[in-house]
Amino acid sequence: MLALHSIPNAFTKGECEVILKTLFEAPTDEARLVGRKKDHSHRNSELVWIDEVAGMEWIMERLINLVRQANKDEFEFDLREFAESPQVAIYKASVGGHFSWHSDIGSSPTAGRRKLTLVLQLSNPETYEGGNLEIMPGAKILIAERAQGCVSIFPSFTLHQVTAVTSGTRYSMTVWAHGPPFR
Repeated sequence: MLALHSIPNAFTKGECEVILKTLFEAPTDEARLVGRKKDHSHRNSELVWIDEVAGMEWIMERLINLVRQANKDEFEFDLREFAESPQVAIYKASVGGHFSWHSDIGSSPTAGRRKLTLVLQLSNPETYEGGNLEIMPGAKILIAERAQGCVSIFPSFTLHQVTAVTSGTRYSMTVWAHGPPFR
């Protein structure tokens, strides 16, 4: 099974810029882990939920098609729905933005059914330093492509992290495809 599937130019630079411009006007939430309050040692970022931003419906259609094709070509998981809104994570160097090693499968009803994680790189990689999306499917760490508009897809149970952003701000969009729990 493939550990990381990359789709270069899944979105154009212009489309990414349109998304970012729209997000700048949207309210953000502090990203928190279940049961943790104001503890930024594991994760420090802000979130924007796409379903709360007008005019972004086209994005979900594109993401669904990308996941369906990648699943057909590479993963062959039993996918049934997209039960969560896409989220944009904002990692700022000014506050040490990062997200330590974790998987995307959890104990909540929706997180327990996550099968594939899709991450869309919204930022131009020249506008920030650090902030690598690293995926660890085994003993070797893979670094996801940083090109603006590139999509990375991997099994949600795979350990991954976003390293600390040391300069600028990194924007990425994440969505999960859901299905019956793994057996």
